[in-house]
Amino acid sequence: FGAVMQRLRRLRAGMSSHDSAARFAGLGVDVFFGEARFHDDRHIDVDQHRLCFRRAVIATGARPGLPDIPGLSEAQPLTNETVFNITECPRRLIVLGGGPIGCELAQAFQRLGSRVTLIHSKDRLLNRDDPDAAEVVRQSLVRDGIAVLSPARVTRVESAADSHRVHVETPLKNAVLETDAILLATGRIPNVNGLNLDRVGVAADPRDGVRVDNYLCTTNPRIFACGDVCLRWKFTHAADIAARMVIRNALFAVGPFGRQRLSSVHMAWCTYTDPELAHTGVTQSEAEERSLPIDIYTQPFDRVDRAITDSETEGFVRVLAARGTGRILGATIVGHGAGDLISELSVAIAGGIGLDRLGSVTHPYPTRAEAIRKLGDQFSRTRLTDRTSRILRWRLRLGR
Repeated sequence: FGAVMQRLRRLRAGMSSHDSAARFAGLGVDVFFGEARFHDDRHIDVDQHRLCFRRAVIATGARPGLPDIPGLSEAQPLTNETVFNITECPRRLIVLGGGPIGCELAQAFQRLGSRVTLIHSKDRLLNRDDPDAAEVVRQSLVRDGIAVLSPARVTRVESAADSHRVHVETPLKNAVLETDAILLATGRIPNVNGLNLDRVGVAADPRDGVRVDNYLCTTNPRIFACGDVCLRWKFTHAADIAARMVIRNALFAVGPFGRQRLSSVHMAWCTYTDPELAHTGVTQSEAEERSLPIDIYTQPFDRVDRAITDSETEGFVRVLAARGTGRILGATIVGHGAGDLISELSVAIAGGIGLDRLGSVTHPYPTRAEAIRKLGDQFSRTRLTDRTSRILRWRLRLGR
């Protein structure tokens, strides 16, 4: 465990140079360290400095949220920001939260030697993802030996010198669990406090963050926001694309011309469990909420030759297409390498490439990406209706 964590910190330190103050200073950016707050809609105070601006961007991120559970703060729970600093593997670990971070870290610590219990308040893990795909991940966690309690609720925590007692309620029974450490993964809270947002007319909510429009502009036309402080997608790549959008809209757009809309982004994400679970575009629940008529196509990996030869047959590729057209609205992949495969479907959505065209694209054999081509074949077979079959038979008879 110590060697794994040491390697992780070494690699992370190497990557951090891309975001270092020295690199940005070398690019010509003036960097000021300190607590920043708006003085008025033209000036920002940073400690003893007062900076003048024509445009400003709020990119203060988010922090792990602490649920209102008696005794939890006294237990000093780990978070995704602090867990990588520990040097000894906890013998017993309770993970609160069954979203992406909770599932990823629960599986990692179980495989590194902890006895992990995962507690989630919802009916199923990864409740924003495809239910069938989330079930594949849950089964993998259980096979690894993780005790999954879902739905379950922690009512209080009692801490002693070297352990904690966690009181849990489930629909079947109540229990008291002993643990050496608690890992908190129940969501993130936008950092909006102390910025004097009300002074400059920027609307914000403690839970949802800074309010922005479709162009990432706040309720003050001089001030924009991007990243975890305003987006419902709290991913690094979401913050990156939003930052690029802010630069374009704040500095290079002329009135309504040249602006990029947030609604034009087809967001993809991946949960890095084993197997991985990745998604892009519209989810099935979103399609139902918006009354979008859809067709669903699913290709299991146990019918893909490369997956069979690699003994990695768990999971599937699933595409949601506009009914009768093959136009891709969303896609989910659960399985080995799902995070890499999902980009092909993201490109297809962004480029308006339907299942019919994907099915005609050559995919090297044998690869896991052949599952995507097979979905194109599935769509093509739906076009062979009774009427087209009769026409085809008629043409064949004429050609004798």
